Parts: sequence; C-alpha cells; structure tokens
Amino acid sequence: MHELIMIHIYGQDKPGLAAQMTGILAEYDVEILDMGQTVIHDNLSLGILIRIPLEHEAAPIVKEVLFAAHDLEINVKFRPITDARYRDWVAASGKKRYIVTLLGRKVTAMHMAEVTRVLAESGLNINGVTRLSGRMPLTDVEKTEKPVCIELSLRGTPDELEGIRKKFLEITARLGIDIALQEETPYRRNRRMVAFDMDSTLIQAEVIDELAAEAGVGEKVAAITESAMRGEIDFKESLRRRLGLLEGLSEASMQKVAERIPMTDGAERLIANLRQFGYKTAILSGGFTYFGRILQKKLGVDYVYANELEIKDGKLTGKVVGDIVDAAKKAELLQMLAKKEEINLQQVIAVGDGANDLPMLNLAGLGIAFHAKPVVKEGARQSISTLGLDSILYLVGVRDRDTLI
Repeated sequence: MHELIMIHIYGQDKPGLAAQMTGILAEYDVEILDMGQTVIHDNLSLGILIRIPLEHEAAPIVKEVLFAAHDLEINVKFRPITDARYRDWVAASGKKRYIVTLLGRKVTAMHMAEVTRVLAESGLNINGVTRLSGRMPLTDVEKTEKPVCIELSLRGTPDELEGIRKKFLEITARLGIDIALQEETPYRRNRRMVAFDMDSTLIQAEVIDELAAEAGVGEKVAAITESAMRGEIDFKESLRRRLGLLEGLSEASMQKVAERIPMTDGAERLIANLRQFGYKTAILSGGFTYFGRILQKKLGVDYVYANELEIKDGKLTGKVVGDIVDAAKKAELLQMLAKKEEINLQQVIAVGDGANDLPMLNLAGLGIAFHAKPVVKEGARQSISTLGLDSILYLVGVRDRDTLI
C-alpha cells in the first residue's frame, strides 16, 4: 500500500538544499503531491507532501533524508498522512479564497493580532503570508517614510463578508492601519484600467474652492457646498449656483490656481507604473476639464471626463458646456470606458474620496475610498487612509521589487 508522508525541513537556508533533498526522493520514484517554501531572514521552512510508490518503503527514504539533513545542519520532521485526511485536504481546495492586505507606515504585532482574531472568528484559515513592501531598515524605523504591506492568503467560507469589513474599519479607526479584504479571483490579477476622481484624490485640493478664493467669494461657495452636503440641494444645482458666483473670473486666474495645487503623494509613481504595466487610466471628475487636461498631459492619463467650463473673452461665464458630470454620470462613463476598452467591469479599479464617487466605486471590480470621510469608507468595499496613491499597487499584488519607478 502506498504511504503518504509530510516532510518538514527547517533551518538556515542554503543554496542547493532543495536540489539535494528532492534528488534523494527521485531515487525512489516518489510523487510530490504538494510543496511549499518560505524564507524569512535566511531561515527556511520547506514542506513536501509525498506519496511513496508501492514498490518502496518509507524507512530507507526517511533514513537518507535524515543523513542529508545532518550534513546540511538543518532540521527535518516526518508526519504520516492518512488517506482520509488527504481526501479532506483535497476537498477543501473547493472553498473560496480571499486576500487580506495590511497597509501602513508600520505593521505591529497588535495589528496582526487584531486582524487574525477577526479572521479566526469568521472561519477563514490563513494559507500564506507575504511581504509586498521592501525590507525595512533597522535605524530610524519610527521616522522612515517607507510603507509596509503584508498580504495574507486565506481560504474558507465566511458567514458575512460585510461583517468582516465593518470589523476591519473599526480596527483601522482605532489603530491607524488600512486593511483590505478581496475575494481572490482571476480578475484580481488581471485589472486593466484605473479611473480616478480628481479633486482631493489625484490633487490635494477642491478646485472650485480655490477658484472661489481667487474670485473673493470663498465663503459664499462654501455655504452652498455645505447645503449640498446636508442634502438640501443636489450636486447639479449646487454646482450651477457655485459657478454662477465665479462669473467674470479670468482664465489667467485659473492658470494661477493650476500652478499652485499640489498632486497627491504617490500619484506620479502610481500612474507611471500603471502605464508600464499596460493599464489604461482615466479621470472621471465632477471638477473641470481645464485642470484635468493639465494633469492628463503631465501624467500621461488616457481619458479625461469632467465639467467643461464655458469661457468667453478670456473669462468664465459661470456656466458649463454640455452635461454636468455627477455621481450617476461617473458610473455611466465608467461603464462606457470598460466597453470601449473591451474589458469586464471586474477588471476596473475606481478611486475617489466623495459620496458622489460611491456609484462608480461600487460598480468597479475594485473600488477604493481614498482618504475619504467615514460615510464614504463605509459605503465602499476598500479604503486607504494611511498611505499615498501608489499603495494601490499593493492591492493588485504588486511588490516593491516589481515596480519600475
């Protein structure tokens, strides 16, 4: 009768170790049913699940592996596996898989303990842990600007994903770390387009507020914005009223505003890498095309859809040309671009900070509330509040060493 044995090899990593061990197994025509290896700080953990053919016995194989381990100064353990246990293991492969990503300036034992406790209570088992960020220096760790990202690979059938996400949001608010939960599907590894809101997402300002300051009507515009946020008027009406207050503002003032607004941390690095990886990028904004096109030229963005300010004789008329881009329009444009690029919406990432971004965020395969208010974080499936825009690369599984810039 065939024998199933789990071999666990651990100790100081050495070149050629796997070759020597599998070479011994090869002499006995052993079948490898599963194999996995991790190395942390030059410490190796290698597992090999083998099936020994009927014509051989386990004893001589175990003896030779033990001798080799002694010569290599490493440790080895053997554990027999019953056929029933193996069948249960095979059956478990049909369970859904998930990815949890931890993002922050540092990841502590407290962070990991809180996250893994939620996972255990939800019936999700951790299959693997991977660091996507680069290695951290030992000196000035508290001051370093380098991000830290740990990715957990999970398997199981949780009762309620939304319940897990709510618990993660509570941990995020309390401990200052971002936690993303995604189902592991082929689409997660094959995203093809990223659509961004502009104001307070790609750039660190609300353009209309900056224009209002130039026109000397900042308080009046702010009052209309507050009224819209309270739900007293909708976005389209609030935009018309605010733009009406900007009538007569010169185009030169718009250029002045464009020159002083900083881009969001990580925006240039993110889009440069997305372009290298073959992604399409788009700006879908309730802001203004004047500023979107400046960003398009600077960053190499493929598409820009926003509100077109009407300009006559070098001055704003206080009106827009064409339809106003609101929440519903953003979602419509996202679908249109996916169709144009011949991709599934599950292959689209959408990023925004406001409530008017939620329809777009929830339509995309990966919707990210970026440095958003609590209501937006709660409405979106994922959120980032501790790092820059380039941390989005981690959510699609890109390691620091894979980035080109």
